[in-house]
Amino acid sequence: MIYVAVVGPGNAQAAHESAAEEVGRLIAERRAILVCGGLGGVMEAACRGARAAEGVTVGLLAGTERDDANAYVSVALPTGLGQARNSVVVRSADAVIAIGGGYGTLSEIALALRRGKPVIGLDTWDIDGVQLADGAEAAVRAAFDALA
Repeated sequence: MIYVAVVGPGNAQAAHESAAEEVGRLIAERRAILVCGGLGGVMEAACRGARAAEGVTVGLLAGTERDDANAYVSVALPTGLGQARNSVVVRSADAVIAIGGGYGTLSEIALALRRGKPVIGLDTWDIDGVQLADGAEAAVRAAFDALA
């Protein structure tokens, strides 16, 4: 089974949410597990897309309450780790797709690159090691190609 993390801001731009929803759907259509931080914005949109395609979504929550997860998380795992949960999100995934984002997303990108995991970016940080993609379909294809 393949696990793909979708990372991005909880207070995302509409365009990033739209891309995340499509990414989530495409991940589920490939029968992979979507892993994220389980909250709103990019995370919620990706989960919504995956669930619409009957996929499984795992939310690794920063806090201690399962009820904090967005409505589209299949499996909510409260970590109580705060932002340190970013490391757990990355560690749990085989590949990472970053959509938009601020410093939290940057930390997840850095952690993934440090672990040697493929990182695909959609309108996110343009740094060495991040493979930038032009659209959701290209991002998901690149993630799976990197794992082949």
